Amino acid sequence: MKLNSTTFSEAKISILLVDDHELVRAGVARMLGDEDDMYVIGEAGSGEEAVEFVKHHAPDIVLMDARMPGIGGIEATHSLVKISPQIKIIAMSSVASGVIPSQMLRAGAMSFITKSVGVEEMLKAVRMVQDGQHYVTPEVATQLALDPFNQKGGSLFDKLSRREMQIAQMLTDGKKVSQISQYLDLSPKTVYSYRYRIFEKLGIRSDVELTILAVKHGLTDDARDLEKLPQLDRVAS
Repeated sequence: MKLNSTTFSEAKISILLVDDHELVRAGVARMLGDEDDMYVIGEAGSGEEAVEFVKHHAPDIVLMDARMPGIGGIEATHSLVKISPQIKIIAMSSVASGVIPSQMLRAGAMSFITKSVGVEEMLKAVRMVQDGQHYVTPEVATQLALDPFNQKGGSLFDKLSRREMQIAQMLTDGKKVSQISQYLDLSPKTVYSYRYRIFEKLGIRSDVELTILAVKHGLTDDARDLEKLPQLDRVAS
């Protein structure tokens, strides 16, 4: 977690960058730094760091990567909105369709942009959200095919509870049940119970099938996760 200590005018939009890739944060920070009406107040490499930052600081806007290790962008967005109801979150992802855009928007993000957008569109999103407006990348709005702020989920993964979604993401990241148990402070038996319910709700029988569904429905923004499939038979151990 990084706090930028330089003092800026209160008229500027303060932005917290949240992405697990330092190079992405550096690039975005440099682009935002060229603007006269905004500045980067801090950087975080995970959802956990973002939550901790907002407990002590008050950025106007959070640029939040949707898919990160740990609690990830979806759960972090839920937490930030609960901690600071007035906070404005712009979700980012390389995925324009599937469960990630709809989950992020329902979690409380005011905007969703893809990482393929140009600089001007990103700046437009920041300024619109600061003014209290919603903004969704046209590509994402088209893929959603519905009002993107609709509360009715249409994805297979919308059957899952927040905790089930969190554990499903960790499983698709290749985390073992023992690791998930320690991270979430749950007993292995409880994690196995969640895993069973996830499989039952999705109509699957293994972590391999879960990862295939995750790629198909956009729960993961990296199709290379399919390369993990030979190892996933051992994930639950």
